[in-house]
Amino acid sequence: MARAIVSDRRGSLAEQVARRGPAEVRVARLAPSREARDPSPPAETRVRELVLANGRGGFTPDGTEYVVTTRAGEATPAPWSNVIANPGFGTVISESGPAYTWSENAHELRLTPWHNDPVTDASGEACYLRDEDSGHFWSPAPLPCRGSGAYVTRHGFGYSVFEHVEDGIASELWVYVAIDAPVKFSVLKVRNLSGRARRLSATGYVEWVLGDLQPKTAMHVVTELEPRSGALLARNAYNTEFPDRVAFLDVDDALRSVSGDRTEFLGRNGSIRDPAAMGRVRLSGRVGAALDPCGAIHVPFELADGEEREVAFRLGMGRNTADATSLVQRMRGSAAARGALDEVRSHWKRTLGAVQVSTPDPAFDVLANGWLLYQTIACRLWARSGYYQSGGAFGFRDQLQDGMALVHTGHALVREHLVRSAGRQFVEGDVQHWWHPPSGRGVRTRCSDDYLWLPLAMARYVKATGDLAVLDEPVAFLEGRPVGAGDDSYYDLPRRSGESASAYEHCVRAIEHGLRFGAHGLPLMGSGDWNDGMNLVGIGGRGESVWLGFFLCHVLAEFSGVARARGDAAFAERCDAQRTTLACNLEQHGWDGEWYRRAYFDDGTPLGTAAGAECRIDSVSQSWSVLSAAADPQRARAAMEAVDERLVRRDHGLVQLLDPPFDGPVLDPGYIRGYVPGVRENGGQYTHAAIWAAMAFAALGDRERAWKIAAMINPVNRAATPRAVATYRVEPYVVAADVYAVAPHAGRGGWSWYTGSAGWMYRLMVESLLGLAREADRLTIRPCIPAEWRGFTIRYTFAATLYEIVVRQEVAAEGAEATLTVSVDGVVQRDGAIRLVDDGAPHRVDVVLGAQPAKKSAASSTAPESVLDA
Repeated sequence: MARAIVSDRRGSLAEQVARRGPAEVRVARLAPSREARDPSPPAETRVRELVLANGRGGFTPDGTEYVVTTRAGEATPAPWSNVIANPGFGTVISESGPAYTWSENAHELRLTPWHNDPVTDASGEACYLRDEDSGHFWSPAPLPCRGSGAYVTRHGFGYSVFEHVEDGIASELWVYVAIDAPVKFSVLKVRNLSGRARRLSATGYVEWVLGDLQPKTAMHVVTELEPRSGALLARNAYNTEFPDRVAFLDVDDALRSVSGDRTEFLGRNGSIRDPAAMGRVRLSGRVGAALDPCGAIHVPFELADGEEREVAFRLGMGRNTADATSLVQRMRGSAAARGALDEVRSHWKRTLGAVQVSTPDPAFDVLANGWLLYQTIACRLWARSGYYQSGGAFGFRDQLQDGMALVHTGHALVREHLVRSAGRQFVEGDVQHWWHPPSGRGVRTRCSDDYLWLPLAMARYVKATGDLAVLDEPVAFLEGRPVGAGDDSYYDLPRRSGESASAYEHCVRAIEHGLRFGAHGLPLMGSGDWNDGMNLVGIGGRGESVWLGFFLCHVLAEFSGVARARGDAAFAERCDAQRTTLACNLEQHGWDGEWYRRAYFDDGTPLGTAAGAECRIDSVSQSWSVLSAAADPQRARAAMEAVDERLVRRDHGLVQLLDPPFDGPVLDPGYIRGYVPGVRENGGQYTHAAIWAAMAFAALGDRERAWKIAAMINPVNRAATPRAVATYRVEPYVVAADVYAVAPHAGRGGWSWYTGSAGWMYRLMVESLLGLAREADRLTIRPCIPAEWRGFTIRYTFAATLYEIVVRQEVAAEGAEATLTVSVDGVVQRDGAIRLVDDGAPHRVDVVLGAQPAKKSAASSTAPESVLDA
C-alpha cells in the first residue's frame, strides 16, 4: 500500500522555514490511499444511567454532570453550554464544541472571537481528527465538522467532555481550564477499535483576537514560533490596555507542524467546517506579521489495534513573553495535564460540597447541590460572561448579590469582593454602576440602589462569619466629575482619590447618600433603581421609588446591627429612626388599595396603580414589603395575594414581573418600553423577581405557594419532557434570567447562565425553604417544607468538620401549634441553635418538626404540570 505522506529529505519544516522563509514553503496535498470509511455502520456510544432525563439529556446519578446525546440531524433547541473559568481566565463551551476563550476580561481581552450566534453556534476554535490514509476527517465534537453516528457531551463542574466513535476510532475530548493559571487544556484521547493499525492526525485551530473584536485587531496580531519550545506565540502590541500580553498555542509532540495564517488554513472560499488544510499533508509553518492571523497545530501519530494515544493542546496567555514561555514549559507533559484536571475537580468538589442536601425532590437537589453555586462562582464572579453576554465587567450591585449566596462556602471570595467593591465608590458616596478590570474604566450613573448593596452585603457577611475585621480594611475612594443634571450616565476612567476610609465608613457613606427623599418622603429614583429599564421615571431628580423604600428599610435594619457591633450606637440609632419614618411614608404614600405602588414619576404620576393602563402591579414592591418586614402585615399579605392572582401564570408556569406590559405612548418609564410586551422586564418573567416572590411567600409561612413558585422557576422542571424542552429551549441545569410570557413564545427561556438569579435561587432553596441560617459559629434551621414531606437531610461542612443534619416532620394534632426540637449528638438544644465547633469529629443533628396537616388546594403541588407538559 502506497503511503499518503512521503518522507521529506529537505529537512524539518522548521529548518525549511528558517532557511527559505515561510512564504516559500510549499506543502504537498494529501493523497488518499484507501476508501474514506469502513462500510460498517457507525458505532453507538455506550448507554448511561441518567436521572431527570428529558429525551435530549439528563443528569448522572450523582448530579455532577449533565449529559447530552445528539445524532445526525439532531440538536438541542438552543446551545446548551458550560462556562469554565478561574478568576482570570476562561472559556465557554456549548454541547456542540468550543465557543470562545478570554483572559483577564471576557470583553476586552478575548483570545478567540465571541460570535453570540445561537442559530449556527459558530466558533473561532476547532479540533479535527483525520485518517491519514483515507483523508477522511471529522471533529471529535459535533462542530464544526460532524462525523457519523452519535455524539455525547458531558458538562461537569470545571470541564466538558465530548465522546464519539468514527470509522473505528473512539475519541474523548476533555476541555478544562487550570484552576491556578491562564491555560485551557483540550486533551484529545484517541483509541483504535478498528481491528487494524491506523495512521491518524489531530489538528487544533484557533482564530486570534487578542482584543475585543477580530476585525479591529487582526491587522495588529503578529505570530511567531518560540525558539526553544516551538510553541506558537501571538501578540497584539496595539492593544492599549494589554500591550505586553502574549498568547500561545502549544502541544508536546515534536512531529507537529504549525501555521499562523488563517487564509492558508481555511483556503480561498473555505470555512472552518471544511478547511483547505485538511487536504494537505501538514501545515506550512507560515507565521509573522501582515497575515490573517490564526494558530494551528497538526500532530500525526500511529495507533496499533487497541492502542490509545493522548494529544494535549494548550491555549493560554502570559503577562509578557517570559511569562508565556514559563507557562508553556510548566504545563507541558501528560502529567501536568492530568494534574491540572485533578486540581479542578478537587476544587469544585470541595467548594460545592460544603452544603449537600437530600430531599424528596431530585430536581431540587441537583440544583442546590452544585449547579447553582457553580453558575454563581464560575460564571458570575469569575467569568462575568456567558453564551449570550461577553461582558467582562463587574457590576456593582451584581457581584455583591452573587457573593451574598456564598456565606456558607466561599467566605474568602465574598470578603475579597466586598473590599474590591468599596474601592469603586466616589467620595460623594455613589459608585460605578459597572467597571472593567484591570483598568477600572466604567460607567458612573445616577442609579439609586447600586451603592446600597454594599452595606447590605457587608452586613450579611459580617453576620454570617463574625468577621468584624473586614470593617477596618482601608480603601481609597474614586474621584470624577458628577453626572450632569438630566443625564443618565457617562463612561470614563476615574481617578484614585487621595482620600481613603475604612470599609465601614464606605458603607456609612453609601447609606447617607441614599437618604435623599422626594415630595412623598420616599427615596429618589434617579436614573433607575433595581430595574435599570425604568431609567426615565426619576431622571428629572424628583421621581420616587416605592420598591427602593422597602429595600432601604431592609438595608437600614441590617446595617444597624453592624453599627452596634462596631460600637457606633449613634449611627445605629440613626438607621433605626430613618427606617421608622420611611416605613410610615411607605404606608401613607406607597399603598394603592390592594397592593403597593411601584414608583412616582417626576411629575408625581403614580406607577403601579390599579387606575393605570400599564404596569398596574409590579411584583418587586409586593415581595419586598414582606422581605423588608417594614410593611403593615395585613397589607403585605394582601399584596402577595395580588401577586398570586395577577402575576403568577399557572398556565405557562411563570411569574410575570409586572402587568400589563408597557405598550403605549402615555407612560414612558425608559428603555424597558423597548422590549416586546411580555419579554424580559416588560411583563415577562424576570427570574430575579420571581425568586423574591417565592421568598416572600416562604417568609409569610405560605409553604404551598412558595414551593409552587420554586418548582415553576426550576429549570429542570421547565425542561422535563421532550415537549417542554422544545418550548423552554435553553439549558435545564442552570437558571435563565428571563422567561417569555407572550404568545407564541410563552414559556421560552431567555438569557441563560449570566444571571444573578442563580445566587438568589440558591438562597431561596437552602435558606427560605430548607430554613438554614448561619450567624458566626451558630447555625439555625427553620424549614418551610411541603406538608407531605417526611423530612430531608443536610450535610453541612464547617471548616474540617461535618454536621449531619436530619430533619423529620411529624403531623401535629389538629389546632396544635407548630413545634421544633433540635438535638446535637443526642443533647437537646434549648435555644434551637447548633453551635459549630471545628473539632474534626462528625456530629449528628436531629431536627423534629411538628407541623399542621396538608391542606388540599390548587397550589399544593410542588411539580407544576403546566410546566412539565408545556
